[in-house]
Amino acid sequence: MEATVDHARTLLTAAREVVDRAVSRLAGDVRGSNARVDLARLDREQALVYDLSAAACLVGAGEAMLEWGESGGLAAMLTTAYSGHVAAEVAARVQGRERAWGVEALPWHHGDVAQAFAAARSVELLERITEQVIAGPLPSPPLTDELDMARRVFRDFAREKVAPLAEAVHRNDHDVPESLISDFARMGLFGMGITEEYGGSASGGPAGHSENDLLAMVVATEEITRGSMGLAGPFITRPEILATALLKGGEEEQAKRWLPDVASGELMVGVAVTEPDYGSDVAGLTTTATREGNHYRINGVKTWSTFSGRADLLLLLARTGTREDRHRGLSLFVIEKPRFPGHAWIHEGEHGGRIDARAISTIGYRGMHSFEISFEDYLVPAENLIGGDAGLGRGFYLQMNAFANGRMQTAARAVGLMRAAYEAAARYTQERHVFGSALADYQLTRTKLARMAYLVTACQAYTYRCAHLIAEGGGQLEASMVKSLACNAAEWVTREAQQLHGGYGYAEEYPVSRYFLDARVLSLFEGADETLAVRVIAKGLAERTLR
Repeated sequence: MEATVDHARTLLTAAREVVDRAVSRLAGDVRGSNARVDLARLDREQALVYDLSAAACLVGAGEAMLEWGESGGLAAMLTTAYSGHVAAEVAARVQGRERAWGVEALPWHHGDVAQAFAAARSVELLERITEQVIAGPLPSPPLTDELDMARRVFRDFAREKVAPLAEAVHRNDHDVPESLISDFARMGLFGMGITEEYGGSASGGPAGHSENDLLAMVVATEEITRGSMGLAGPFITRPEILATALLKGGEEEQAKRWLPDVASGELMVGVAVTEPDYGSDVAGLTTTATREGNHYRINGVKTWSTFSGRADLLLLLARTGTREDRHRGLSLFVIEKPRFPGHAWIHEGEHGGRIDARAISTIGYRGMHSFEISFEDYLVPAENLIGGDAGLGRGFYLQMNAFANGRMQTAARAVGLMRAAYEAAARYTQERHVFGSALADYQLTRTKLARMAYLVTACQAYTYRCAHLIAEGGGQLEASMVKSLACNAAEWVTREAQQLHGGYGYAEEYPVSRYFLDARVLSLFEGADETLAVRVIAKGLAERTLR
């Protein structure tokens, strides 16, 4: 039976029903007061919740692919094959636990759904996909002509300027070269998330950014990450996080003071939120900011503060209230500091106190360095509190406003990294001969390449869908979902690309070894995957049902 996009629609509809039924059952079990989720009850079902979250992410990406799949050809084949992957993955999570999911039997075991499942899972379909994608570039869901042109510009830049530097920076754990930062500035990367009135290129809109703004950021992130994730990094995200905080809750004078120079690349931004004992549990942060006259005295330790050595500005989340205030007692500060190269630095504050920082050695994602930073009686002017006195206690909310875009861009980084890994594997398997035949001629190789192709395009389509939702004022939950899905997919794709290289996949001379190391960090930062699954995605799905 020839697979068609109708099979994909049938399978995704069936999978959606399974997920929705499970979410409905879960919502009833974890319902607390005022139609909110009782977290203690939710935590008692973590095993189910984690699998349900993964299933919901898979289905969401499939639904995002459908419109593209309806255009026929390769898009239809990729969409259909991915829908078969969705059904198989959901089945693996449900089987033996049907009662917990609130279902009696899986729908693709009988009737039309079973036929659709067989068509979507056929090896013949996977081989047909590989025949088309291995001969040329892997397709992407369609964008406007303007964004396609931007994609080509960023792709060429990544190939010519970023990729040649990647291996040396990674192997020697060097800083991102200043020449590359200057190139990024000339291309306008730092201003993509900042509105035109403050020197950026974003047109803005009711939700802060237009869909075109967000898609432009996603495309730039994807393409530059193909050159190197460590060198590209979230150079768009950090300025955008600061801009969002200032424009949502800052004072006009503060926006005018910092944003134009951030947009131009004159001022670089780092973010200091995570603490050694508090990662995803932001509400428990202990770094304190105590008012003393015209200053705040900062004491505490931050960790995983990426690029904070080179940064001119640190966006610091600190506790101005009591521990009992939780997230309502946190405020955001902008700390101005000199630039420091290398892996350790000390800053004696202009007004008193000091900052002592050291880089954390990591197996991948090198170039910007992630620092552990100790603040010792460091005095920051009260005028650097975002929002002034009106900003007291609003730091958590201002920080969260930018998390959706940040997670969406992390998904875009995962997509860019997967594309680089897929392209390396496709090239190598055509060049490498084993037992007298090209590696790409073997069925197992072709099925692996096809799976890579549909995972990349599914995550990409879901990221584009997320940009649309955020521009409309929503998308907070979907941003976490696409981040979870894409980051987990990136681990598999880069691992299989490495595997297809055989022993050379373990050699540093091949970039694919670096891709795998870089991919490993993706499901750890911007919200660890387990926390996203249980406390964000599943909780959000249940609360939607309870409304």
